[in-house]
Amino acid sequence: MSLADTLTDEERLAELDLDTLKQLVGLVEYDAAEDPFPVTGWDAAVWAVGNAPQTAHYFQSAYGMELVAYSGPETGNRDHHAYVLHSGAVRFVIKGGVDPSSPLIAHHARHGDGILDVALEVPDVDACIKHARSVGAVVLEEPHDLIDEHGTVRIAAIATYGETRHTLVDRSRYHGPYLPGYVARTSTFRPRPGRPKRLFQALDHIVGNVELGRMDEWVAFYQRVMGFTNMAEFIGDDIATDYSALMSKVVANGNHRVKFPLNEPAVAKKKSQIDEYLEFYQGPGAQHLALATSDILATVDALRDEGVEFLATPDSYYEDPELRARIGTVRVPVEELQKRGILVDRDEDGYLLQIFTKPIGDRPTVFFELIERHGSLGFGKGNFKALFEAIEREQEARGNF
Repeated sequence: MSLADTLTDEERLAELDLDTLKQLVGLVEYDAAEDPFPVTGWDAAVWAVGNAPQTAHYFQSAYGMELVAYSGPETGNRDHHAYVLHSGAVRFVIKGGVDPSSPLIAHHARHGDGILDVALEVPDVDACIKHARSVGAVVLEEPHDLIDEHGTVRIAAIATYGETRHTLVDRSRYHGPYLPGYVARTSTFRPRPGRPKRLFQALDHIVGNVELGRMDEWVAFYQRVMGFTNMAEFIGDDIATDYSALMSKVVANGNHRVKFPLNEPAVAKKKSQIDEYLEFYQGPGAQHLALATSDILATVDALRDEGVEFLATPDSYYEDPELRARIGTVRVPVEELQKRGILVDRDEDGYLLQIFTKPIGDRPTVFFELIERHGSLGFGKGNFKALFEAIEREQEARGNF
């Protein structure tokens, strides 16, 4: 099966062709014939939040997403509100409990706003579940059909780190707005004149934070259960400052459309960003989502206009002669990156531009990365020290360092 044959409906609807996706998220060719758990791509990042209507509005007004579907009491769902938002091929589902006994309320009380479910699109739910069970995965939902007038969706779910799950979705026989039980919904919100049509087009990766000593266990889980391969490894001085440290390994499906960096804390003089996350999230979970854009400068400008705050990068980063020599020529002058605090890194395949928001909720847990790739398949290794020092400054300001 060629890469072109694996384009999802969401990617086609977003008018993303193969060449565009290769640049946005670094796709590579692979042979799916021997893959025991083929993954077509991302289906949705499902959030549990304390106020779903306000969060849905925030992602529309600040992040330029579009409301496309809804489920709630008005549609017969007495448990919770759920708002489905799109930007390019990225789908967020924002859920907030209505019934006081809803599991969503208990989940939010423990973890705060965060990712409940990283749903993945697969071509054969039953085959994936059969394989996952045979190698020891915990099956949370057996394969079953959801049916309405728009067709049939086949789904199931497996457990992963903490209380995070992967729902497996086959929507090849479905033509509705999201899933049965949801109705099409648009918003009266209108963006400011002149704002770009989309601020990001695809999901590049989702980072998971796990407890000390368990990173290799979860790397092995993705290899054994889902057939993912090791894509990168960062340990020791690669990923440490004078005060805090962590370790990270990256696993990815065969064509690199779905990538999961997995982090654990490392012993250091002070509390790392992973320690802080685990403390405030009260356990493992998804730390940040990397949103791929074809124009990071315009995206950052638009997000700042809407009040989104980013980690600050000192001028000394851009004035470092070693950095200038290493990155060479990029598509915009370094001075333009400096104005916005955008980081730049180069590897043997090309370069990337990236920037990180501050935590988006009350707790210092979940945040976003904006990334623009130009050939690079990496994750900004050369920026780790500058990034972590910026995070440490924020931790110190919060009294958590």
